[in-house]
Amino acid sequence: MRSIRMRILAICVVLACAGIGAWQLLPDDGGKKDPIIIGTTDVVTSLDPAEAYDAGSWALYSSLYQSLMSFNVGSATPVPDAASSCEFTDDALRTFSCTMRDGLTFSNGHEVTAEDAAFSFNRVLHMKDGNGPAPLYPTLKNVDVSGNKVIFHLKSRDATFASKIATGGGAIVDHTAYPQNKGRRGNTVVGSGPYVLKSYKSGVSARLEPNPKYKGVIKKTGVPVEVRYFKQPAQLDAAWKHKDIDVAHRVMTPATLAKLSPSDPDAHVNEATGSEIRNLVFNVRKGSALADTKVRRAAAELVDRAQLSEKVYSGTVEPLYSLIPQGFTGHTTAFFDAYPKVDVAAAGRLLQQAGVQTPVKFTYAYSSTSVTDDEARTLKKQLEKGGLFKVQLDGMTDWKKFQDDYRLGKYDAYAVGWIADYPDADNYTQPLVGAGNSLYNGYDSKDVNRLIARTQQYTDRGRTSDDFKAIQDDVADDVPLVPLWQRKDYVLSSNDVSGGQYLSDGTGVWRIWELGWL
Repeated sequence: MRSIRMRILAICVVLACAGIGAWQLLPDDGGKKDPIIIGTTDVVTSLDPAEAYDAGSWALYSSLYQSLMSFNVGSATPVPDAASSCEFTDDALRTFSCTMRDGLTFSNGHEVTAEDAAFSFNRVLHMKDGNGPAPLYPTLKNVDVSGNKVIFHLKSRDATFASKIATGGGAIVDHTAYPQNKGRRGNTVVGSGPYVLKSYKSGVSARLEPNPKYKGVIKKTGVPVEVRYFKQPAQLDAAWKHKDIDVAHRVMTPATLAKLSPSDPDAHVNEATGSEIRNLVFNVRKGSALADTKVRRAAAELVDRAQLSEKVYSGTVEPLYSLIPQGFTGHTTAFFDAYPKVDVAAAGRLLQQAGVQTPVKFTYAYSSTSVTDDEARTLKKQLEKGGLFKVQLDGMTDWKKFQDDYRLGKYDAYAVGWIADYPDADNYTQPLVGAGNSLYNGYDSKDVNRLIARTQQYTDRGRTSDDFKAIQDDVADDVPLVPLWQRKDYVLSSNDVSGGQYLSDGTGVWRIWELGWL
C-alpha cells in the first residue's frame, strides 16, 4: 500500500505545481449517481454469513453486514464498528467483552441488539456448516449477553480474537430473520452494514446502495455499486476491454495482468503485495492414496513452482515455499529448505521406502477455469515425471459442490486458494493446519496444535516468530499440503472512478464505500 500512496502523493504534487485544482482528484458528490460496476470472477457461496467462508461471499458481507469490530484502511489493529468498545476483561485473555453502539438498525427496521450479536456467533458454532466460518473460532466456547454487552467465553487464551471477530465470520444478523439451526434461503439480506442489497442474482449480479441508516466506523458511504460475476478470467478481460465495467478485481488472465502498468493513461492500475496464496492440499485420511507421509514427501520433491509462476501465470505470482506468505511475521522458506530442487531420484527413494507400487495413482480436483486448467495440466506433468505418479484430473465447475466433495474426502488431492481474513500469521496456521481446519483433509498434529496455541498467547505478536517457524518446519515434514504461490493484488479502475486503490487491501474485504465518480 505504501507504494500506491506515494504514487498518488507524487501526482498531487505535480498537478499542484502545474496549477491544476486539487478538486479534480476528488469525487464530485454533485455528479452522476449511476452505479459503479465492479467485475470479478469470485463466487458467492451464500448470502448467509453462517454458510460461507470464501472471498466472494465475504467481499459482499463487508458492505452488507456489520461486525462488532472492523479494520481501517492500512491498519492491522481492529477498531469498534457495531460496538462502541471491546476489550479483554481478564488477564488470562479468555473473556472478551463488547459494548454495543447505540442507535443501530437493521435494513428491515429492527434494532440491532447485543442479543443479535450473540445469536450470530452462537449460530455459527451450532450450525457447523461445512462451508461456514466455524474453523475460524476454535477457541470460542460460547457467547452470552449482559445488558448491552456481548461477552465471549474462550476455551483458551487467544490474543488474536479481536481480529477474528472483525471479519466476515463476525457478521451480525437479525435473530428474528435468520433461522437458528439452518441457513436463510432466498436472495435477500437483513444487515446493518454501510450498504443494502437491492437485488441479487446468483452468479450474475448484485446491486448495492448506500444505507442511510448506517452508524459505525465508516463516516461516509459512496455511490451505488453493481457487482457483475464472470465465470472465466477471459470474460472479465473482455468486459474491461469493452468498458462494460468500471472496476476489475480478482481475477483477470495472467497475460492481461502481466501487461499492466501504473503509467497506463487509460486506467488507474493499483498493484499491492497480496495475501492470496494457493496450496496443493493432500487428503491424509486412511484409505487415501496420499495417506503415507513418505508418499506426500515424494510428491513435494516433484513440484516446480518457478515453472508454474512463469509458464502458467506469466510471472504475476511468486513461488511460495512456506505456509505463511511474505509480509507476515514468521514467514520462512521451510519447503525450499526441505525440497530445494526437483529431485526425481529422491522422490523414487521415498516411494520405495513407503513400500508402494508405482505409479501411485491419485485424483487431483480443483475449481475449473481456463487458468486453473492450465495449472492442473502443468502440475500433472510435473508429478508424473519419472513415472512415479499417475494423476487423474477433475476440474469442477460447481464451486459449492467442489467444497462439499473435498470436505467429505472424495479427492486424494485438491488445490485451494486462501486469502487472509485478518493481518496475522495465525490466519494461515489454525484455519489451514490446526485441529478442525477449513481444508478438511484429515490433518491433525499434536505438535502443530500445541505450537498454534502457544502463538495465540502473545499480545506482542513479534514474540510468535519462532513458534510460527517451528509450525512451518513441521508442516514441511508432514506435508499435509504443498504451498504453490503467492499473488499480488491488482485493482483496475477507469479514469472517472476514484478510490480504486482502497477497494482491496489484499484481504477478502471490499471497501466499496471508498469508490466514487470523479
